[in-house]
Amino acid sequence: DAGDARDWDDDGGGSHDRARRAAAAGEILPIAEIYARAHREVPGRILDAELERERGRWVYELKLLQPSGRRIDLALDAATGEILGREADR
Repeated sequence: DAGDARDWDDDGGGSHDRARRAAAAGEILPIAEIYARAHREVPGRILDAELERERGRWVYELKLLQPSGRRIDLALDAATGEILGREADR
């Protein structure tokens, strides 16, 4: 299950509002598309999502739980969906 944008629990720092405004302005892809792209690369359930500005670009940081129980952290370019990095919980 790739999750759903409606299930996204805002981190309290306004990431959800930032994401909505940036998507409406065409600066980033909608979170549902980011979820779909992440799920194609790393099947599992999305536990958390944050949108941050890093080095002049918007980056989504996702935490996913794989069916095996392993947690994977992904960083994706919010404008293109390109995976910028991944880190597995050992």
